[in-house]
Amino acid sequence: MAGILKEMEVSSKIPHILKYMGSKREILDFVNLAVTSLNVETEWFCDLFSGTGVVAGQFGDNYSVLANDVQMYSSVFSNTYLTNLDEFINEESLKDIIDEATFYRNEFIRVHPRLVFEYPENIDFHTFDDLEKRERQLIDVNFDMGFHLFAKYYSGTYWSLDQCIWIDSFRAVAEKYKGTSKYFIILSSLIFAMSYMSQSTGHYAQYRDLTASNFEDILSYRKRGILPYFERKFLELIEYRRNRDKRMHNITTMDFEDCLRIIPFGSIVYADPPYQSVHYSRFYHALETLVKYDYPDVKFKGRYREDRHQSIFCIKTKVELAFTKLFKGVSNRNAHLCLSYADTGMISKEKILDLAKRSLGQEYSVNILTKDHVHSKMGRSDEKEQEVVEFIINFRKNDQPI
Repeated sequence: MAGILKEMEVSSKIPHILKYMGSKREILDFVNLAVTSLNVETEWFCDLFSGTGVVAGQFGDNYSVLANDVQMYSSVFSNTYLTNLDEFINEESLKDIIDEATFYRNEFIRVHPRLVFEYPENIDFHTFDDLEKRERQLIDVNFDMGFHLFAKYYSGTYWSLDQCIWIDSFRAVAEKYKGTSKYFIILSSLIFAMSYMSQSTGHYAQYRDLTASNFEDILSYRKRGILPYFERKFLELIEYRRNRDKRMHNITTMDFEDCLRIIPFGSIVYADPPYQSVHYSRFYHALETLVKYDYPDVKFKGRYREDRHQSIFCIKTKVELAFTKLFKGVSNRNAHLCLSYADTGMISKEKILDLAKRSLGQEYSVNILTKDHVHSKMGRSDEKEQEVVEFIINFRKNDQPI
């Protein structure tokens, strides 16, 4: 059975944290309809490729959720949406966090007074260009203190030196609260602020080269301060997490095959694998580095981590194998599957159904839901959006033939 759905109003109040390619936040009603239409009773819901964690967060009050993604930054979002806050996280704790970050920021400047670069009110193009180049050379500087990763690696790229010092300072504060719910709220609020201060095109594949035509625009991002963005998101997130249903949840950072081995039998699996050949690790490597904070080896203009994850769903010669592994993993746990994809993906809907039939045999029934949608291309090119047909294929474990 297949049906076309008209545009539905998004009812979810899940806070936005990150501008993210392929985010399902705008079509959560569609996802909710697909899951509901499975019409199965189960305790566990598995968000297999959780990304920004919004789908996991959507179902956290109705199911025990296993939120999984191989990228560690994704676990921060899922923990933010699913972990219950302790009662002492409030506006006063926000003030304490900001005071601590300010202390670390001022300490950095005292230790490195000659590394402060300021953007004067009436800075001209050539002065600005020279300042940015000098900031980028800080990657070759040996700093005399801890928590300097972003100042060293990313000054003059996606962020200015001053913005990077603030990022390092908030990251230092977060580390003090590791193992508590405050850790995830701090990092999510920081990631939100980083996203809206970055001069890139909405992700971190590359920062923009300075030109006469974009000079004023890039300068406007350099002058943005972190505190208003951090404060706004922190308060929004703690309000969202207060008085949530206290169910048991599990957040993991595994390859999808490993995750499917451990899901409870009879779970609902929501799978939203990558659609295109671009690897998400290229677009969000800076966030992975923020969370790991491991001073990795970086390469190329974008300052990418050398250990970036490469998904087999993004490789043309392996994508069919990827779907076969997905279907077999679901079948082995007698699970139900909601598979999100689009008509612009690397593999056709017909091919997906064929692979499913081979792997799932006669024990699953199929229902296809479709929805017209507009994907953001996350850039500043003339073609910023792309019209697509999103579809969710439901595979329900029962005795009906596929």
